[in-house]
Amino acid sequence: GPTQVLRKSLQRGVLLSTGSLLVYEAHKLISGFAEVHASFKVEDVIEQADYLYGSGETEKLYRLLVQHKNSDDAELLWRLARSSRDLAQLGSTSAEEKKQLTYDSLEYAKKALEKNESNSAAHKWYGICLSDVGDYEGIKTKIGNAIVIKEHFQRAIELNPKDATTIHLIGIWCYSFAEMPWYQRKIAATLFATPPTSTFQEALRYFHMAEEADPNFYSKNLLFLGKTYLKLNNKKMALLWLSKAKEYPAQTEEDKQV
Repeated sequence: GPTQVLRKSLQRGVLLSTGSLLVYEAHKLISGFAEVHASFKVEDVIEQADYLYGSGETEKLYRLLVQHKNSDDAELLWRLARSSRDLAQLGSTSAEEKKQLTYDSLEYAKKALEKNESNSAAHKWYGICLSDVGDYEGIKTKIGNAIVIKEHFQRAIELNPKDATTIHLIGIWCYSFAEMPWYQRKIAATLFATPPTSTFQEALRYFHMAEEADPNFYSKNLLFLGKTYLKLNNKKMALLWLSKAKEYPAQTEEDKQV
C-alpha cells in the first residue's frame, strides 16, 4: 500500500541525502497522506456511529468513539459525549463507572464546543452533561450550573430552531424551577443576586413550542404538557395531553415509564 511505498522512499531518502532535505520531503508526504486519510475517516466513523446509535448498540458505540477522544472534530466529540452519557445510564454500569463517565462526557462536550462554537448539538450536550454532573455536586453548584445550562440550550435553539428536544429541555428547566421547594429558593436567594426562577406558564410555552417544531416527537413532552396543565389547574387540557401520553406507542424504556 501507499505506506510501504512511503517507507521505502523514506529509507532511500535517509540513505541518499547528506542533508535532511529528502527526509523532510518524505515526512511532508506522509503527513499529507495521513491528513487526507483522516478526513475520510471522520465521516466513516460518524456514519458507523449513527448506525450503531440507531440500533441501540450502546457499548459498541462507546468503544468505537472513545478511540477518537483526541479528535479535533466537534461532530465526533459531541457524539462521544452523548455515548458516554448513554453508557453511564445503563443499569449494568457500576456507580463508580457511572460517575467517571458522567464527568468524562462533560469534558468531551466541552472539547466539542472549543473545536466548534457554532455547533448546535455541542451546546445541547454540554448543557445536558453539565446538568448530570450537578447530581454529584452541592445545591450551590447545581443552581449556578443551571444558569449556564439554560444559556447553552438557548444557543442550541438559535443555531437549530427545529431542535424539538432542546426546546423540551428548556421546558423541563422552567418546570423544575417553577416547582422548586421554598427552602431551595431560600438557599438560592442567599447565594445569587438574581437567582434563576421560572413559572409553569413559561414551561408550558416551551412544551408547546417543542410540539410545534416536531409534533408527537417524544412521549415525555406529552406527559409534561399534561403535568403542567395540572399545575395550572386546567384539568380539561391536562386530560387531553395525558391521554396522548398514555396512548403513545412505547418503543423505549422511557416511553413505558411515561
